[in-house]
Formats: sequence, C-alpha cells, structure tokens
Amino acid sequence: MFTSVLVANRGEIACRVFRTAKRMGIRTIAVYSEADAKALHVREADEAVLIGPAPARESYLDAARVLAAAKATGAEAIHPGYGFLSENAEFAEAVMAAGIVWIGAPPAAIRAMGLKDAAKKLMVEAGVPVTPGYMGEDQSPERLKAEADAIGYPVLIKAVAGGGGKGMRRVDAAEAFLDALGSCRREAASSFGDDRVLIEKYILSPRHIEVQVFGDAHGEVVHLFERDCSLQRRHQKVIEEAPAPGMDEATRAAVTAAAVKAAKAVNYVGAGTIEFIADGTEGLRADRIWFMEMNTRLQVEHPVTEAITGVDLVEWQFRAAAGEPVPLRQDQLAIHGWAMEARLYAEDPANGFLPSIGKLEHFVLPDGVRIDTGVEQGGEVSQFYDPMIAKLIVHAETREEAAAGLAEACGSVEVWPVRTNAGFLVRCLEHPRFVAGDVDTGFIGAEEGALTAVGEPPEAVIQDASDLLWRSRAVDSGDAWDTEYGSRGFRLNGAAVMQQTFFIDGIRHQAGYLNGYPVVSYGPEIDGGLVVFHGGDRYEVSRQAPRSGAAGTASDGSLRAPMPGKIVATPAKAGDVVTKGQPVIVLEAMKMEHALNAPFDGVVGEVAFAVGDQVAADAVLAVVEADV
Repeated sequence: MFTSVLVANRGEIACRVFRTAKRMGIRTIAVYSEADAKALHVREADEAVLIGPAPARESYLDAARVLAAAKATGAEAIHPGYGFLSENAEFAEAVMAAGIVWIGAPPAAIRAMGLKDAAKKLMVEAGVPVTPGYMGEDQSPERLKAEADAIGYPVLIKAVAGGGGKGMRRVDAAEAFLDALGSCRREAASSFGDDRVLIEKYILSPRHIEVQVFGDAHGEVVHLFERDCSLQRRHQKVIEEAPAPGMDEATRAAVTAAAVKAAKAVNYVGAGTIEFIADGTEGLRADRIWFMEMNTRLQVEHPVTEAITGVDLVEWQFRAAAGEPVPLRQDQLAIHGWAMEARLYAEDPANGFLPSIGKLEHFVLPDGVRIDTGVEQGGEVSQFYDPMIAKLIVHAETREEAAAGLAEACGSVEVWPVRTNAGFLVRCLEHPRFVAGDVDTGFIGAEEGALTAVGEPPEAVIQDASDLLWRSRAVDSGDAWDTEYGSRGFRLNGAAVMQQTFFIDGIRHQAGYLNGYPVVSYGPEIDGGLVVFHGGDRYEVSRQAPRSGAAGTASDGSLRAPMPGKIVATPAKAGDVVTKGQPVIVLEAMKMEHALNAPFDGVVGEVAFAVGDQVAADAVLAVVEADV
C-alpha cells in the first residue's frame, strides 16, 4: 500500500478522500487554486500546493501543474475525485508514466466509455441492451435533424463527450430542434472541448437507474446493487436513493448482470457506475431498461451505496490501485436498509435556480446525519466552481423513514446570506408522489411550481418573528404611549395584548407578542431585524419596510447579469421585436448556460455585449423597450 496520496480535486470530494486516507494512515496532499487558498480541503490536508489562478482551466484542469505538485511533494498516488481530470485518459497515463499510482479506471476503459457513441456500439457487441438512436459520423445539422425526425419526438440530444448533465437537451418538436442543437453544442464545446452529439429516443416516464460496479486487476468484477437517481432537474441529479423503489429481484438480477457484463467488456478496474434508462410507465421491468453510459470514476452519490452495503468505496479504490483483490465476493454483499442523499446547492429555486455566490456568514448543517462538505462558516461559494456546497445522507430501515429523516435534516439547514435549495429539497421529499415512490426524471419539471414557491410565511414564522423582534429590543422605555414598535396594548384592566407591525421578506405583517418559545431557528441580525429559518427556507424579518428599486429588477426592461460570466449567444438583436419570455441574451456562468428573457412584449433597444465578452455581476446586458 502506498503511504501518501494527492487528491487532484477540491471541495467535498477532496475532504471525503482525505477522511479515508487518514483512517488508513496515509499522508494527504491537497492542490488548490488562488480562489481556494482558505478552503476547507486545504486546511484538512497534511500538505497543500498552489497550482494556479481561480479558473479551473488554469489550475484543477491543468494536468501538468497537478503532476508537478505530485512530484514536488513525493506523492506516491493520485486520486482524481470526480469531475476535472477524473476521466482524462491522457492524465492517467502521465501519472502512471511518472511512476505514481493512479487511483482510477484504466486509461483504455476511460477511452472506451468516454465517448457515448463508441460506448454504445461496444455495449451492443457485448450483448448489453441500449436505447435506439443515431450515433453516426455525419454531424451536419441537416443530418442530425433528419435522424431526429425519423426517430420521432421527443428526442434527446447528448454531447458525445458529455457527463454531469452538461451538453444535453430534450426536444419535443421538429421546429425546436436546431435551436436546441446550437445551445447543446455550445455548452458541450465549453465543458468538454468537443461539440459532437448523438441523438436518442426520449423515453416517456423515464427512470434513471444506475449500478455501482467494482473491479480488480485480477479480472474479478462485482456489483454493489443499484441506485435510483430519477429526481433530477435539467439532467442534474437532486436526490438519490438506494435501493431503487419498486425494484423486484428478477429485474435487479437482470440489470446488475448487464452492468457486470458491461464492466468486464472493458476490463474494468476500480469503482465505476453503469447508468441505465428505464421506461417506468408499467413499473420497472427487465425488458425495459437500457444502457445509457458508464461513468469511469467514483460518483457524487456513492455514499448511499456505502450506507446500504457497509463498505468504504474509497478504501476499496485504494486497495484495488495497490493491486489487491476485491475485498468481498458477490455472495458476501447484501442490501441493508434504505439510504437517501440530497445535494445542497448554493442556488435560488425561486429565481430560476440561479447560482448564489458569496461568503457563508452563517452556515449550520444538521447533526445526526452524514454530511459530506468542503465548506464551512466563513468560507465562500465561488463563481468559478460548481455551486454544490454539501451532501446530506440518511440511512434508515425503510424508505419512508429515510425520506422523513432526510426532510428533517434538510429543514434544519441554516445558510445566510447565500441562498440554498434546502426548502426546495424538503418540499420534494415531502411531496405525496415522492413519498409513494411515484417519480421519474420529469417529476421536478411537472411539479416545479409547487416545489419552488415559498408562498406566505407559515403562521409559526409570523408569530415567532414577532416574538423574536420583541426579545431583541435593546431598551424598553416603559412608556405606555410608546408606539415606535407598534401598540403595547395598554389597557386599564385585563392583560395586555401586545401588537407590532413588521416585515417578512418585504411583506407587511402584524402579530401579537405571545412570549412563547420560538419554534423557528434564527441566525444573524441584519439591519433593523434578523434572519429566521424554518423548514429549509429563510426569512428576512425587519421592523422597517425595505427600500424599493432593488438592483437587478427588470421592470424597466433592463436585463442584468445575475453573476459574473461570459456571453455565449445573443438570440435577439437590437431592433428585434420580442415577446415576453423570449431569450434575448445567453450567459454562461458556473458551468451552466442562463438565458435572460424579455420581461414583456417589446423591441430590443440595445444589446450591450457581444458573444465572447466577459461581464460583471449586475451589468446591464440588454434593454427591452415596451412596444407601445
């Protein structure tokens, strides 16, 4: 076994790998960008090396700099985590050529499974069922559209080199195909340096089922059962669970056998995931599950598999890289209970899920559940990297208990001023369809309105906000006629009924002071008030009405950048007539495209930036003038 490991990654996965390494007595080495100089993974490592500026292409994606750091620190092994260089065959070969142990998939397997079209052809040869589609060399828009027309809508456009939900678009009608293709290609080129795509038949009522496989250098491959990752938004996983609800033993045997067959076809070594798409219209059936792709790395959702099997997949990775056999035989692996994982993102569901960046001035995560995170209070969510800030994992005896426990955990999250999706996660987990196991990849899209709408503050929030404001008053004048904070309820007889007027998220409320024990949690004091947390949502409570005219509003037709980024498309030009909701300009930020749409019917009066321009947060990108 090697004695030191460098993790060529950042954030929660770096911290996760360090945790196992330290338990095994292995020295840990971190790499970091200038933006991550004070990051948690840097402080948790035994040694850390600066490898470049904030942009990932100049630091975490710079294979030469990472390898130089490994050589300078005497690292005996490199673990790539997930994302960045984890599925880069050239980097894996360079690591091994330098005499350093590569804790990842063999380069040949990475190449075989890295291109979706080639991987599907290989799976067909291996006897693994695949979804119908087009994987040809002719990438002309005309040929791709013709193939989509022949397959029949809806179809899915997928980047050949894609992953993580990037470079993927669903198209429901022929007339929308070319616009979706252009957007998909831009995102694929930006994320993977390859704009080639394939076309697949879009499965109605699709379930995303994946199987964790593990192989060793001696030819042995086992599976660690399945996970259900159907709860997604725009192909990004939100909540994952293991095992899959509704999975019977016959179907499980078929899908896991196919997964093992797929791994053996590429002589796989280490941890990998075989992803399948299932037609869930009639429940899970063995003849309605097809291969989608293989992820030749550890997955973000690996903790749920660890929970139900009791194994440490990172330790298994270390042992496989050191030449040891798979620690357990297939007949020694079994499912114990149910596990669920929620991805806590720094984003604003009520505002189109726009990423939220900034300092974590108040950051409290629940006790009693597994937390994988790479940030802490006082840390910062950067514009340069993925906005996931933590994973919350719950393991219980039953699915119902796991869902309830995870909802309670997400409801206990307290973050300010950065916004999170915690309340959205609670509403997902408590939705009757999810509780019943009636979910597919379209669940969030179909229920998004109910899941994202915070609505009126619950009565508990209103009353407790009132109580907390009374408790926070610095001075009580004792003057019965003092009405600065509302009526004290002075009476000649009987008990006082204290009333006060205040504002929650800018909306006026009035409530009596009950002098009860607050059931909400409250965090930092803000100007003229405080922040309270309830059910994963946060509310800003103040004594005074907020100022009007906040920056970023579109009432005047100005479209402002919600965060720093790069202009990647300008669908509308100056002078164009547009309708409400029509895309005017497209910004790429935090590895995602964000379309800024016309706030009303009108005419584009100005487009201030061109494709390729970098823009600052709150910059006016375009102006739509009302068509009067």
